[in-house]
Amino acid sequence: MSLCPCGSNIEYEQCCGPLLSGGRKAETAEALMRSRYSAFVEGAFDYLGESLHPAHRADHDVAATRRWAESADWLGLEILATDGGKPGDDEGMVEFVATYKDKGVLRKHHERSRFRREADRWYFLDGEVVPARTQIREGPRVGRNAPCPCGSGRKYKKCCGR
Repeated sequence: MSLCPCGSNIEYEQCCGPLLSGGRKAETAEALMRSRYSAFVEGAFDYLGESLHPAHRADHDVAATRRWAESADWLGLEILATDGGKPGDDEGMVEFVATYKDKGVLRKHHERSRFRREADRWYFLDGEVVPARTQIREGPRVGRNAPCPCGSGRKYKKCCGR
């Protein structure tokens, strides 16, 4: 047995496996999110279409999804936050980061996904990509010709600025 790729630390056959095979429905929005990530990893592309809300299926391109997913090396899923999406709710949001390599380049897909439960079944509605935050460096800037702040007595460009 192997652990589920969704990062739950549960065996695949006890976690996302039954959802992808149709043996069980997701009980929460987070469970559906995790199973959709596992579908990308496992190549369960039909499941991705089936778990998409019926109102949003018209523009779902299975072939493009397959090409993109198969070209990636899926490395992990991190759930950052959830809002609603519990068994008694009808709507929910899951914020996550999916890490993967595409053509050798490490990438992180950060998204807030919306889910809706209808007829006792959770569906993925849509997602909003969370833009990367700009890093603002604190403290004074060191010029290339200024003394190196490490205290070596050399110019910054010849010391730590290389």
